[in-house]
Amino acid sequence: MAGSSALSLTHVTVTYADGYEAVHDVSVEVEPGEILALLGASGSGKSSMLRGIAGLEEVTTGHVLIQGEDTAGIPVHRRGCGMVFQSPQLFPHRTVGQNVAYGIERSGRSRAAVHQEVAQWLELVGLAGFAGRAVTTLSGGQAQRVALARSLAPRPRIMLLDEPLSALDRRLREELSVELRRILTQAGTAAVYVTHDHDEAFTVADRVAIMRDGRVVQVGTMSDLYGHPVPEAEGFLRAIPTVRAIAVRKLPGGGVRVVLDRSEVDLPDARGEVGDEVVVALKEHGSSH
Repeated sequence: MAGSSALSLTHVTVTYADGYEAVHDVSVEVEPGEILALLGASGSGKSSMLRGIAGLEEVTTGHVLIQGEDTAGIPVHRRGCGMVFQSPQLFPHRTVGQNVAYGIERSGRSRAAVHQEVAQWLELVGLAGFAGRAVTTLSGGQAQRVALARSLAPRPRIMLLDEPLSALDRRLREELSVELRRILTQAGTAAVYVTHDHDEAFTVADRVAIMRDGRVVQVGTMSDLYGHPVPEAEGFLRAIPTVRAIAVRKLPGGGVRVVLDRSEVDLPDARGEVGDEVVVALKEHGSSH
């Protein structure tokens, strides 16, 4: 099974130079094309886990396999990880198109082929026609889209995203979380997505791994986690009120329709079949799966 996974972590521990054990005995799998969110409070080990996968921190025990290859001893730049952080970290002296081209311009392809591929990635992230723009003219959300396109362009074996939306305002985070899922799904790249935001995790990811004190305490879909929470995760999950509803229809573009308070509600991000029980998280401005 490990060889068929996009990412396989087996009893992974990450220890810093000062002896602090940030991640303890984590085992989890990410399937090809799957998006897994690491969700937890500050200091729970989420970013340390991501850095261990990327090779930015030492994995002191256990194994990290990317597409079946053990990464022990493999440097960061040869692991095939695409990385996006809270700050876009774009090259200010390069245009938008030149930023996206950075990882593929030495691939041996012609300049015309590289320009065509850059245009395709910019279209995917909703920035068609932006290739010639200076990055200093971009909004925060646009800059993160460019950072995502730049990381996806070399076609990494797995994407690692560390709180990529946390510097943006709430409304923009909600909009971009939906866009992020669309982009990653269309790109077909497996991804690990770090966040402390419940809504963001369940919007972007297929499954969520809840971390606490350096450990993964539970992994599952929203219905799994809210329907059958383990004691270690229950307090963290209780922060969002939920109700249960039955899926009455599959939506053509994905998602399901449920009945809430005698009204039909479409949940485009929900996954399930007609007759399945769906857990619905209630927000101040509405409902979401």
